[in-house]
Amino acid sequence: MSAVLAARRWVFSPSPDPAAVDRLCRELRLPAPLCRLLVLRGHSEVDAARGFLRPSPGHIHAPTALAGIGDAVARLKKAIDGREIILVHGDYDVDGICATALYVRALRMMGAVALPFVPHRIQDGYDLSDAGIRAAAEMGSTLILTGDCGIVAHASIDRARAAGIDVIVTDHHTPGPTLPAAVAAVNPNRVDCGYPDKGLAGVGVAWKVCCALAAEIGYPVEKLFSFLDLVAIATIADVAPLTGENRALVRWGLKVLRETPNPGLRALLRVTGLMDKGELTSTQVAFQLAPRINAVGRMGEAQRGVKLLLTDDPREADEIAQSLESDNRWRQSVEGETLKQAMAALEFGYDPDRQYGVVLAQDGWHPGVIGIVASRLVERLHRPVVMIALDEHGEGKGSARSISRFHLYDAMRACGHHLERFGGHRVAAGCTIRRENVDAFRDAFNDAARAALTEDDLVPEVRIDLEMELRHADLDLVRMLKHAGPFGAGNATPVFAARGVAVVDQKVVGKGHLKLTLGAYGAKLDAIGFNMADRCEEPGFGASLLDVAFKLEENHYNGQTRVQAKLVDLRPSE
Repeated sequence: MSAVLAARRWVFSPSPDPAAVDRLCRELRLPAPLCRLLVLRGHSEVDAARGFLRPSPGHIHAPTALAGIGDAVARLKKAIDGREIILVHGDYDVDGICATALYVRALRMMGAVALPFVPHRIQDGYDLSDAGIRAAAEMGSTLILTGDCGIVAHASIDRARAAGIDVIVTDHHTPGPTLPAAVAAVNPNRVDCGYPDKGLAGVGVAWKVCCALAAEIGYPVEKLFSFLDLVAIATIADVAPLTGENRALVRWGLKVLRETPNPGLRALLRVTGLMDKGELTSTQVAFQLAPRINAVGRMGEAQRGVKLLLTDDPREADEIAQSLESDNRWRQSVEGETLKQAMAALEFGYDPDRQYGVVLAQDGWHPGVIGIVASRLVERLHRPVVMIALDEHGEGKGSARSISRFHLYDAMRACGHHLERFGGHRVAAGCTIRRENVDAFRDAFNDAARAALTEDDLVPEVRIDLEMELRHADLDLVRMLKHAGPFGAGNATPVFAARGVAVVDQKVVGKGHLKLTLGAYGAKLDAIGFNMADRCEEPGFGASLLDVAFKLEENHYNGQTRVQAKLVDLRPSE
């Protein structure tokens, strides 16, 4: 596998203005490393830094700024007044599941008759399709409200209209050249939408629609803040940028999640061992909570995920949460085997000098894990990757992931004549394709990547925020850094670098993880490098000094809390 790993380039941030750092230290009484980080991230003025550290309601934009929301609210109000059945149609990922649950709970609170539907990944496929229309007809629904899907489902919406069913689309994925013929299409990424924050996840759009509806019918909008736990989970899971409005929503949502009244979420917190952890972080959501919700949509029936978030029965919630835990273990097993097969294919058929965009296709791959595996390959290869699972009928379901400098949706559109359908956004997309078109698509996708990317773009960067000495890495700093969170896309966890560090002790733990004790000038720091055990086999490792790039975190073990470095990269010291 190592033969296909991309080399990494360290890029150090410019030194922040020392006068601005001193001013923040003095006025805000914060440690210098945190103030340097604030200045580096554009918050050099005292008021701006204070507002970043403590988001206020002023960070939340009026939902009326979303194009199409007036028509959506009017139709929803009519449905509530007429006691129409509203079918809430979500997607089968975390964003779609959470948006569906939020809509159903909020609409019912406001007097609506709302029923949930999420398609089965294998049986029904992606997006609003005939399965959703049939479900609406069987339920006697006269209105379909989508969450996190529908913006390119023109044909399905036309069929729904022909069947006498209105459709309101709320989505955040990239629209096509024209909008579907829905009653309303609410999407911050519409070209005619002037909404200030384009990065809302599908659940964020859903929450905005509910807020606008509440204001219109005179329902207390503040009661909808209890759903920010769902907004936080899905926004983090969908890798939406944690800047501006999203950052405020996630910051508050994590606080709601800690004390959530939702029985399903409480059961999930118990299953993951997070119930008694105190303050919850975006990292815990991303790597512990979200994968379990995601697994049910990837491996089985996503409707169970919706049921977990809608049930008010704690016993039922515990049973479903345990089933999601089983699904997640199965997902991890299938994902690991698929990654091995993909890496084996790359060992024999991958030319990094020629292939700027990678397309892999194979019979028998589970469509539910290929998106995750594509992400793993992007981490290793640092170039856009499309994984295609082919079935016995010659149809392929594809999931694509990208690097920041390559617009995946635009590339899919350029190659669209080889695809049956596609959708997505800049860094993630999905498609369906016929077996006989895979080779032509592979060539076209690679051509699009070669036209858009340079050799420099294909070298992954380790972006270093600040250099520091090991002696400054203490718990006080770690706890202060939390105020700059939540961390994620657009507001990355700070990466530090220490030069000339010795390896005092080393061992391999778990499944290929590297455990180190680092030392420099009398200071020591424990470090963990996940999946980095092979690094200790590199020439000169441990015999000479190293430069290390790392994140800082609290490590709780045997009743003790210590600071720990989470390794990002290491190299021989210059």
